[in-house]
Amino acid sequence: MTAVLDQAAAVDLVVRGRRRRTLRRAATIGGLALLVVGVYAFSLMYGQTFYGPREVYDVLRGETVPGASFTVGELRFPRATLAVLAGAAFGLGGITFQTMLRNPLASPDIIGISSGASAAAVVAIVTFSASEARVSLVAILAALATAILIYVLAYRDGVVGTRLILIGIGIAAMLDSIVSYTLLRSAVWDLQTAMRWLTGSLNNATWEQVQPLAIAMLVGIPLLLSQSRGLSLTQQGDDSASSLGVRVERTRIVAIVAAVTLIAFATAAAGPIAFVAFLSGPIAARIIGGGTSLMVPAALVGSLLVLSADLVGQFAFENRYPVGVVTGVLGAPYLVYLLIRTNRSGGSL
Repeated sequence: MTAVLDQAAAVDLVVRGRRRRTLRRAATIGGLALLVVGVYAFSLMYGQTFYGPREVYDVLRGETVPGASFTVGELRFPRATLAVLAGAAFGLGGITFQTMLRNPLASPDIIGISSGASAAAVVAIVTFSASEARVSLVAILAALATAILIYVLAYRDGVVGTRLILIGIGIAAMLDSIVSYTLLRSAVWDLQTAMRWLTGSLNNATWEQVQPLAIAMLVGIPLLLSQSRGLSLTQQGDDSASSLGVRVERTRIVAIVAAVTLIAFATAAAGPIAFVAFLSGPIAARIIGGGTSLMVPAALVGSLLVLSADLVGQFAFENRYPVGVVTGVLGAPYLVYLLIRTNRSGGSL
């Protein structure tokens, strides 16, 4: 009888522990979502001219408000919306690769996928004087092609994270050299446009840039979320995941296609905003904790990073800086720290 009671108490303790963790996760995600909404609303109100919540609300309802209708409706609204969507796309793409390859360095901007989009866009701008729509299309196709090339080169009876990362870094270096050579041959008037693809910028954001990314996210996010359980299980090893019913290669291929699509469309819309994909997952893991899917938290953290960095770049300094410059300043020290920590622990990439 005592053994039965002890067993029931143990089961009850486990159930209560799971319930507490679930409630804590839900509360944390809710807090992140509220923070994103708050910074988003603030970015619509704050600028060289401050507009109150009522004026912003009237503009969003379609009413004409002198001054605010143009400033908020045509400038700040698409810019802030693009920041949220691009940040979420980069965050989701980053955490997908980091989870799948079980390595925090396995981020699209580290392993060359963003470099592929940027190199193709710069060549299209400088060499062929392509229109903005064609540049975006070329960037999307190049990101997908780069991801396929890296995957094919890294595949040897499966994909090993270290091999894929090293191959990706090598391809990124090659693509960066193409960018440097192309810029040396470019005319002065092409440099400003090309630099957008090297730093990432939300300047001159329009609804024409937002719409394709929004459509891609409507398709890509459900695909990624449908694979989140399988990806989490692959962290225990391919054999363990297969024994639990996960079709490992199929899960990887679907996740890669969805993640690269999001990264490609986000890069086409805003340029390769540095280190957002790299930072979002680790920050989300610190906030949420391990043992669960980080896709939704990483998306929220990515949106928050891009929104906040854009505000800092616009108003924190005497000169205005593109959002990619601010995120680069944040991400570069973390990359150095991660490499030092890996080296001291005797690990490898």
